[in-house]
Amino acid sequence: MDVIAGLLTVIVALVLAYLFASIKIVRQGYNYTIEHFGRFTTVARPGFNLYPAFFYRVGRKVNMMEQVIDIPGQEIITRDNAMISTDGVVFFQVLDAPKAAYEVSDLYMALMQLTTTNLRTVMGSMDLDETLSKRDEINARLLSVVDQATTPWGVKITRVEIKDIRPPADIVNAMGRQMKAEREKRANILEAEGTRASEILRAEGQKQARILEAEGRKESAFRDAEARERAAEAEAKATELVSIAIEQGSPQSLNYFIAQKYVEAIGKFATSPNAKTILFPVEATQLMGTLGGIGELAKEIVGGASSPPAPPPRPRIEAAED
Repeated sequence: MDVIAGLLTVIVALVLAYLFASIKIVRQGYNYTIEHFGRFTTVARPGFNLYPAFFYRVGRKVNMMEQVIDIPGQEIITRDNAMISTDGVVFFQVLDAPKAAYEVSDLYMALMQLTTTNLRTVMGSMDLDETLSKRDEINARLLSVVDQATTPWGVKITRVEIKDIRPPADIVNAMGRQMKAEREKRANILEAEGTRASEILRAEGQKQARILEAEGRKESAFRDAEARERAAEAEAKATELVSIAIEQGSPQSLNYFIAQKYVEAIGKFATSPNAKTILFPVEATQLMGTLGGIGELAKEIVGGASSPPAPPPRPRIEAAED
């Protein structure tokens, strides 16, 4: 009995061990390929799977999540013979586990070599300036080429990104000088445009000021001419009236006119800006007589007196000027 019980225990243990060996637990994000005596038969999905041990075995454990491969630095010669260093990253995802497991021997190595080769091809067909300024175009071309090449492997290339492009030190220095010269050029252009605009505005302001000044002089001259015209008309009218009075036998008007001009002439000598000293060689009695004659003349005009006024003395005037 003891022997039989021991044998049963061994058999149960072997059965349990076989069952445990047949259970395949697949983690989320992975697919396992199942092989039957070395030949691919099916794919074990995430979760509980039961495949008889010894007859079936797990072939490859394929990561179905999106993954990234770091492309190491590469020395590349551009089309214009400039040596640059660059590196990048590739994002991919396995869509078909059997193809990724059995169509390519080492998927990661194959992707890295394929990306590196096409990176040299794409950037080597461009000039240095293009490689520095058209990074998006490089990424798009690499993505298209690498994705098309990896489709038979059951892999989808989602992104290809160039991390850094490093030109040689002498080219970097030249680019720095070029950038500085370009910025100085822009600054000079902006400064010249500002000066030009300022000069135009200043000239426009001066033009408007001169136009207004000329219009002011024109208006002033017109007003002066009009005033002189009115004064000439008044003078002509007064002369006409004096002439009529003389023709009618009234010399008082002529005397009044001459006396008025005499007083005005004396007033102009007194207000002359260049005369510091004015000498009138006229005796005080004659001056008083002249004033008296003007007074008599005024009385005759106003009161109708018949006595003729005394004629005004002829002055002798000497003006001392600087």
